[in-house]
Amino acid sequence: MASPAFKQYAVLASSTVSFTVCFMIWMMFAVLGIPIKAHLGLSETEFGILAATPVLSGSLIRVPLGIWTDRFGGRVVLFTLMLACVLPIYMMQFATAYWHFLAIGLFVGLAGGSFSVGTPYVARWFPKSKQGMAMGIFGAGNAGSSLTKLIAPTIIAAWGWQMVPTVYAAIMLGTALLFWVFSYSDPAHRVSSSVTLGQQLALMKNPAVLRYCQYYSVVFGGYVALALWMTKYYVAEYGFDIKHAAFLAACFSLPGGVLRAVGGWLSDRFGAYKVTWAVMWVCWVAFFILSYPQTQMVISTTQGPLSVHVGLGATLFTVVLFVVGVAMAVGKASVFKFIADEFPDNIGAVSGVVGLAGGLGGFLLPILFGLLVDLTGVRSSSFMLLYGTVCVSLVWMHFSFKPVARAEDARRLAASEA
Repeated sequence: MASPAFKQYAVLASSTVSFTVCFMIWMMFAVLGIPIKAHLGLSETEFGILAATPVLSGSLIRVPLGIWTDRFGGRVVLFTLMLACVLPIYMMQFATAYWHFLAIGLFVGLAGGSFSVGTPYVARWFPKSKQGMAMGIFGAGNAGSSLTKLIAPTIIAAWGWQMVPTVYAAIMLGTALLFWVFSYSDPAHRVSSSVTLGQQLALMKNPAVLRYCQYYSVVFGGYVALALWMTKYYVAEYGFDIKHAAFLAACFSLPGGVLRAVGGWLSDRFGAYKVTWAVMWVCWVAFFILSYPQTQMVISTTQGPLSVHVGLGATLFTVVLFVVGVAMAVGKASVFKFIADEFPDNIGAVSGVVGLAGGLGGFLLPILFGLLVDLTGVRSSSFMLLYGTVCVSLVWMHFSFKPVARAEDARRLAASEA
């Protein structure tokens, strides 16, 4: 008979590995879409739609998956979800037309809904004081987007893009079976079946839930969008081949995933509000730097015309992007610390709603990136859009979180005087 502590960490480990694989597959078009784009002759906007299609279905399914997790338990829901994705992944290699990839991508994208299953499943195995770190460790599975940037280019170079779906389907099937063997269930973690769908969805009317939706659409939606977009950005902006471009893009995706556990620890220690606020300011500064396009200027001087080039080189660009990845990793964890603190009995439903908002941001942003490039011809316009989004978010957060910050400071002061 396994001890409670063993079950806690077995659930955490098996869920984190499973989420990593699901996220790797969810982001597969970040690399796989590049040879498909060349083969089909797609525009930037069409590529954005292709890359974002799995994100749409993975986002929309998050609310019902979160609710089913509350009702039936995370173990059976996550296992069933992973098995359901195996066949669509495998079938992708037989697609020949653009609409084929879009249709299959919708089914493959269901893997992205695993987040709203694993978050409440893992959190309920830990006491409140450790939930932030536990959810942060689980959320480190976002690093799966880096794995796809390391694995897929190698497969494509060796056997062609058609081999990627076969390998990924086998990985998903094997991971699902391992998850079932090493995970556990606890009936005490389920929400009473008397709670209706309407009652759980009514949480969307709560201003706090809407606030967390807005914030998560920036840090998670922006992360997903950039994880999908950066490989192609490096190829087009700096002229790298797909293997080097994917490796550099992983410098953003990897910290954006694995450091999420650090964000959970910081949120447990310093409070979700302070961590969230700091993250937004870091993103605001970084996106301002990344927004500046490659610029050539001619200045008239006393000695004649002087040509000046202003723009980020690949090295500095990667360093700043790395900082954004770290900030987003911390922010993704801090918002779910808010949820665990304020909605302990409805983590599944609320995380599903908030995850939906973040996923929709990840769906819309790549499409807008492609549209802006087609309209303006300026590749850094994607960062201009993100900069504007963070500006709006900072203003909204200032007014909406002000009472929260005061209440949090008052609680901490009272605790220190006690």
